[in-house]
Amino acid sequence: MKPVSMTEIIERRRYSTDTATLIAGNDYWDGHNYERSGRQTFMYRTPKGGFFAVHLTQWQGEQDRIEPLTVDEAVTLWESLTERRVDFSQAFPGVTVDEA
Repeated sequence: MKPVSMTEIIERRRYSTDTATLIAGNDYWDGHNYERSGRQTFMYRTPKGGFFAVHLTQWQGEQDRIEPLTVDEAVTLWESLTERRVDFSQAFPGVTVDEA
């Protein structure tokens, strides 16, 4: 599942799901719908290498929104999302991973 088209300008930067690459989400088909407690999160990488999250909600009083992410925030979010569209090296080119 891919969220609806969204574009926002935040701190004079345009974030658009139409031009960015979907790299992960917490969407999951349970046999009836894709919803997770009325909220979903999707993470994107922009053509220029920036990251942002799209937060969708079905709850009254809440709004769908785009949240810009730093690389560190994006890595943390990617690790927590269950439906990864690309592997780590594709999502974060040039970011190194240390052995545990």
